[in-house]
Amino acid sequence: QVQLVESGGGLVQPGGSLRLSCAASRFTLDNHAIGWFRQAPGKEREGVSCISNYGNTYYADSVKGRFTISRDNAKNMAYLQMSSLKPEDTAVYYCAAVSMSYGCSLRSPSYNYWGQGTQVTVSS
Repeated sequence: QVQLVESGGGLVQPGGSLRLSCAASRFTLDNHAIGWFRQAPGKEREGVSCISNYGNTYYADSVKGRFTISRDNAKNMAYLQMSSLKPEDTAVYYCAAVSMSYGCSLRSPSYNYWGQGTQVTVSS
């Protein structure tokens, strides 16, 4: 069974940093686009960032300059480095993957593999 497992969430003060990890098992992330999404209570799931199979990256305007997405195909991992965190970044963060040779998407319906999510809380 294909699995994506997120880790690295937690409680952090405003202005702090966290690094989320996404581990894939039973399939390879090669030839897959990877996306990070988040969902805050009472809000719709939104695309945060995505990275193509060839390493092209895209970010939501709300996180540009603060978040960095990366991937390590050799380790079958993806990451989301989050800096200068704000209370409005509080949400459950999900990684997702889809077989896609070129490009990536910030739209959740584009993805068919999803992790279970990890909670990120930004609060003093």
